[in-house]
Amino acid sequence: MLFEDFAKSQTDVVAAMRQMSAAATARGLEKELVELLKIRVSQINGCAFCLQFHLNLARKLGVDEGKLGLVAAWRDAGGFSERECAAFDYAERLTLLGYSHFTAADRPVDGIPFSGSEIEQLTIAIATINAWNRIAAALHFPPPLSSPLPHPA
Repeated sequence: MLFEDFAKSQTDVVAAMRQMSAAATARGLEKELVELLKIRVSQINGCAFCLQFHLNLARKLGVDEGKLGLVAAWRDAGGFSERECAAFDYAERLTLLGYSHFTAADRPVDGIPFSGSEIEQLTIAIATINAWNRIAAALHFPPPLSSPLPHPA
């Protein structure tokens, strides 16, 4: 199934998911950071459509190719900021929720390096891409080519 077919048959779902995606950056969370998170979560979930889509968007935003190539190995790669590393760690814990219990200690501490509002925005971004990964993988959306499709996440 193509994303476009899904978008036509599920307009209300796509609209709601787009609104959730937009909420993550509406209050100032960096778009580049959000794209890096969506790439990492899509790698973990094995969603080719979302992975390629968000790689395309990150490139369009000017994210360094060196960083994009090392997202999967961020812990050992160096070159990622404290915020990016904290966000990756949080995204991995939320995405792999079924493998270990998520405790309050797993949540980033307010202000280090995120505010309470930014943690909420990160959580929304992570939850949204996890939902999109499951939809795209289950319905076998083929990955987009080099230019982004009108994808909602």
